[in-house]
Amino acid sequence: MSSQTPDPYVPGSTTAARTDSAPPSGARVGTVVWGLIVLALAALIIIAQLGIVTLNGTYVLIGLMIGAGAALVVGGLLSARKRDNSPTTGKS
Repeated sequence: MSSQTPDPYVPGSTTAARTDSAPPSGARVGTVVWGLIVLALAALIIIAQLGIVTLNGTYVLIGLMIGAGAALVVGGLLSARKRDNSPTTGKS
């Protein structure tokens, strides 16, 4: 009752391994943006603790949200543009 499926990695197998080469994926836009947000918050906390400037928490959060939103939109558009420039195979 065991149905044997050919292993694509065994020589002589009837099923070929996948040969489509996907381009190496870089860092995801969301990951980079969240990393920048955390770094910016850490830097602002250090600056505020040193007494160099006095920060208003509401304005800091608004600024970070505007910056993060803009970075996500721009990064998404650039990623979509890069993906659209890939060659097509003519298949739908």
